[in-house]
Amino acid sequence: MPILNWIGKDAVVNHDKDVPFRLLKKNKSKSVGDSENLIIEGDNLEALKALLPHYQNKIKCIYIDPPYNTGNEKWVYNDNVNSPKIKKWLGKVVGKPDEDLTRHDKWLCMMYPRLKLLKQLLKNNGVIFISIDDSEQHNLRQIMDEVFEPENFVANIIWQKKHTSSNDAKFVSDNHDFIITYAKKIEYLELNLLKRTEKNLKIYSNPDNDPRGIWTSSPLQVKTPNDEYIYEITVPSGRKINPPKGRSWAFKKQRYLELVKDNQIYFGEKGNNVPRFKRFLVNVRSGIIPKTMWLRDEVGDNQEAVTGLKRILPTEPFPSPKPVRLLDQIIKIGSNKNDIILDSFAGSGTTAQAVLELNKEDGGNRKFILVELEPEICKNVTSERVKKVIKGYEDVSGIGGGFQYAVLDKKLFNADGQINPECTFEELASYLYFTETKTILDIKKINKTLLDTHNETQIHLMFEGVGKNNLDRKFLTALDKNKDKIIYADKCTLDDLTLEKYKTVFKQIPYEVKEF
Repeated sequence: MPILNWIGKDAVVNHDKDVPFRLLKKNKSKSVGDSENLIIEGDNLEALKALLPHYQNKIKCIYIDPPYNTGNEKWVYNDNVNSPKIKKWLGKVVGKPDEDLTRHDKWLCMMYPRLKLLKQLLKNNGVIFISIDDSEQHNLRQIMDEVFEPENFVANIIWQKKHTSSNDAKFVSDNHDFIITYAKKIEYLELNLLKRTEKNLKIYSNPDNDPRGIWTSSPLQVKTPNDEYIYEITVPSGRKINPPKGRSWAFKKQRYLELVKDNQIYFGEKGNNVPRFKRFLVNVRSGIIPKTMWLRDEVGDNQEAVTGLKRILPTEPFPSPKPVRLLDQIIKIGSNKNDIILDSFAGSGTTAQAVLELNKEDGGNRKFILVELEPEICKNVTSERVKKVIKGYEDVSGIGGGFQYAVLDKKLFNADGQINPECTFEELASYLYFTETKTILDIKKINKTLLDTHNETQIHLMFEGVGKNNLDRKFLTALDKNKDKIIYADKCTLDDLTLEKYKTVFKQIPYEVKEF
């Protein structure tokens, strides 16, 4: 498989592993109600890493709308990568092509580690949708092939973002964006069908009063000719018809005669037309397979998005929001009623609004996780929009729901490699259990020091305060001698034979608390 290379790639290929693990701190004053929905303020690279112990392999549908890197966005590369090539980029605004010859390299360096973490968060049957335009579409496809693997490519959807021509365009008016779609594991992916609309149903009728109900018809010829499928047909009017040159009928003659007898072939009102095959609505799938062309009439456009956001936040302008109907279609295709949807480039919060509205529409219990880098945008646009959708605005009634507002808090490890003293038992327990088992800890299952049992091995954590976390004989003999155990503690006063006798592996805090 061809591999894309760029300046700084060697420094970011494994950067996701170097990102420090930070805890999430919830802000009750900015939250609404008691909900599992989450809005995170902070850098999405660190936020995605912080989500891993709680959501690895849990997210069904991801939608992201990253910077398109057009040269006009003025985004900042701010990842803390310890590389001379990248250090000179840090904190600098990415400029226009004639100002910044490495802007594509910076964009790729920014995207690559985030895509790796997003993949870890996806369920095996999960799907990711990424909005992009021509500026980076070709590069994105190549790194998606590298991170997600080519066989997991699903589609490159074209979205009609506007209908008017840009008269100031240099050569050709740009009227569409792309939505690149990949599965985590294509063999497990099942996308939902779209609901049939009145427009879709207009093609069905019942001109011959068939008792099986309404139907539509399709041509009886196929493109690939086959001698067994080439024969003369006599229609009810007596006219004789052969398939067009270079084609054949879709059925052998015997099967065709059976279909005629069963009234599944239609020859027109006067029985003189070229035969067509009848497809009854009751026999077709319950919905429509999504197409790769999404028109503005079906899913909205940029103007609809701007107008809709202004109704909710009239005094908070936001560049290039996405329409709710676009996200509604993505969520309907990519998730079911109880799934989690993640948007780590949240912007104006369209994804959350689409989730809430869809839940109200079909009685679902989908949950959203949003991440927004800029504090002012997160506070005044992202969360404020979601809050108004929940509680109501102007003459629009609130649709209910809630969310927890969180910020990136302290790092688990301090500069000396020690466990942060402000870290709680539950926070450290979640982290340790995840690094030990690569599964999510259910906090409700914790019983004193026992976090849970994984693959018949008990995972214990002694973390009650400085000087109190000593694995000694009194503690160990109180446990089940016949159970395999991993025990995290500050120190151990037992010899190896005793640990072996009690089927115990001791791991010392903080030295054997591994980062992931």
